[in-house]
Amino acid sequence: MIPPGLEKQFNILDFSLSSLWRRKYKNLGIILVFSGVIFLLASFQMLTGALSGTAKTVLANTPEITIQKMSAGRQEAIPLNYAGRLSSIFGIQAVVPRVWGYYFDGSNLANYTVMALEPGSMPGFSRLGLTLAHGRFPESGDAGGVVLGRSVQDILGLDDRRRFSLFRPDLSLKSFSVTGIFNRESDLLTNDLIVMNPADARDLFNIAPTMATDLCVYVTNPAEIENIAKKISTLLPDTRVLTKNQIHKTYQVVFSWRSGFASICLMTALVAFAILAWDKASGLSPEERREIGILKILGWETGDILAIRFWESALVSFLAFVIGTTAAYIHVAFLGGTLLKPVMVGWSVIHPSFKLLPAVTLGDLLLILTFSVVPYLGATVIPAWRCSTVPPDSVIR
Repeated sequence: MIPPGLEKQFNILDFSLSSLWRRKYKNLGIILVFSGVIFLLASFQMLTGALSGTAKTVLANTPEITIQKMSAGRQEAIPLNYAGRLSSIFGIQAVVPRVWGYYFDGSNLANYTVMALEPGSMPGFSRLGLTLAHGRFPESGDAGGVVLGRSVQDILGLDDRRRFSLFRPDLSLKSFSVTGIFNRESDLLTNDLIVMNPADARDLFNIAPTMATDLCVYVTNPAEIENIAKKISTLLPDTRVLTKNQIHKTYQVVFSWRSGFASICLMTALVAFAILAWDKASGLSPEERREIGILKILGWETGDILAIRFWESALVSFLAFVIGTTAAYIHVAFLGGTLLKPVMVGWSVIHPSFKLLPAVTLGDLLLILTFSVVPYLGATVIPAWRCSTVPPDSVIR
């Protein structure tokens, strides 16, 4: 047997559904607008989480300290003999020269990031194999071997082919052979990446054999990273010393600044929608006022009328929440966050695209629910309470 209190709520819910259906076109418009607001908020939240999570995962394999030579405020090639000056600093496990740069593919109008490390010279090099979908990193004697990001593979149109060529600065062609492809989980940092041997990178960019782009320093004790970085800065005053923590904070600052800007825009939309809902709820139509008066004459209490309005608002907001969050997930996971990604990662049309993998958590859903559904419920139920306290004889004529 159903308890009387629960049966009463079922009856109120049934009346609320019929009331919503009588004004179906008005409620449909509210659901569509509300779904659009939730869609923007949820898309932004999922996009920010996907970018931050991907960056944190991929940066786990970066060196503890990076040394760059500076001249007139700009980075320039660093001599390899700088690595020998660091031998006096206790706690350094390895110093690995790195050659990297940006290559513009004029034929496809795309920018690639070319990076080269001496295979096996960096600690934990074997762990990088986890970022590969298939294949392997090129070995020391593997001249011309490269590992490609997925967008590079698609832009070059390789399909099943394993060989391609790039132009040197003197416009002569240099041939390469694909030995591996990065997986999708690392797309944020590897989608436009070409990894090769240092000798091949120097040949491609015409860099002297005694020079490198920067030096990667690996530290034995992670607690000493900041102290070692200060010693390097003192020993090599013409360099810029960056720690892994600083690089990670840079990503967080960039995402936070852009997310803050987008949040202000979205909060403005939410406030505008809440004001609209309050105005609509406060300005009940004569038919709705007459309905409230009839219900009170029939013995309905103020709490019952509030329950009707609550269920109506809850049903509308829940349906809008489901539609908005589902559309947001499709937007980010399958459409690549087309509307918001230019705000978060940049607007360059020649940068290869990358696939986002949103990780939706309960906290994200609760945050979206709090900033969208709760204000709407407050903006509709409170004005309904004010209208429900009006004497019935004043609205029935």
